[in-house]
Amino acid sequence: MHTKKGENPHSGTPGELALLRRIRSRAAATLGGGLRLGIGDDCALLRPRPGEELAVTTDFSIEGRHFRLDWHQPESIGHRALARGLSDLAAMGARPVAAFLSLGLPRELTVTLGRRRAWVDRFYDGLFALAHAHHTPLAGGDFAESPIAIADIVLIGAVPRGRALLRSGARPGDLLYVTGSLGGAAAGLERLGQLAGRSKAASAPPAIPARLRAVLQPHLQPQPRIAQGLWLQRRARATAALDISDGLSTDLAHLCEESHVAAEVDAAALPMHPAATLDQALHGGEDYELLFTAAARARLPRSIAGVAVTRIGRIVAAVPGRPPITLLTAQGPRPLVPHGWQHFA
Repeated sequence: MHTKKGENPHSGTPGELALLRRIRSRAAATLGGGLRLGIGDDCALLRPRPGEELAVTTDFSIEGRHFRLDWHQPESIGHRALARGLSDLAAMGARPVAAFLSLGLPRELTVTLGRRRAWVDRFYDGLFALAHAHHTPLAGGDFAESPIAIADIVLIGAVPRGRALLRSGARPGDLLYVTGSLGGAAAGLERLGQLAGRSKAASAPPAIPARLRAVLQPHLQPQPRIAQGLWLQRRARATAALDISDGLSTDLAHLCEESHVAAEVDAAALPMHPAATLDQALHGGEDYELLFTAAARARLPRSIAGVAVTRIGRIVAAVPGRPPITLLTAQGPRPLVPHGWQHFA
């Protein structure tokens, strides 16, 4: 984060340096692990443990594409921005080491009005709450004034050399598993849109009724499966893994492509969120559950660190002319065409 700029010349508006001071004081509470030097110098210094290699991932969160200011509370936007990267680390079986956030914001989102805290401070409330939960220090980044809100987050993780979980290790005969439940994020987004459409304050996020908090939680506060990914990596149980960010159908297609295999999914076995439809469970994105394969002889518990593990199918040999993914239903098998999220499609 740059430290060379002073206060904003616009009277009453905090500048980058003032904002940096606030964030740096809060980030200090997250320091530890493999971070030797955090915010304050031109670069952060990381020190992984002997025998580890670094896993690096980056994700955009863009207003109008990944969130809406009139739908999402800033705490949820901050939480979700970090959760995206943490979920990628979980899929690799990596422990979080540090986060870097570059934030572009319209000036009005940095202003405190009376007793009303600035949007940016509430954004960091959500981000730091999740960072504390997963011992992930914020080690740096950048600020810029922008016509729209945009967060670019980089996550650094560490994994024992040669032990990272990859998408390319699945083999015919392996069994297919997921953690948690599917479709909850898509169902929550649909319900949130309905709430926002009925809200009288068109420019502000809707209030969340107590009766809907459980339904909206998978969308507003998805939980990255760090503990589950570490368990699979340390016990060498998974042959391949990735997280469900774009939808089961799309992400399973990625795994099949990288492993040069095909898959069969049992529709009746899918652990659907109670509020989700089958279509949302198959194609809805941002569940951030782990999708992984394991050898048929591997013994897996019914839950890992309190999160259910469900067998949903198996890996088979890829055959030219046959669909890479087959959905097994009561009406018979049918091709499962990827219909999850894909930019530019």
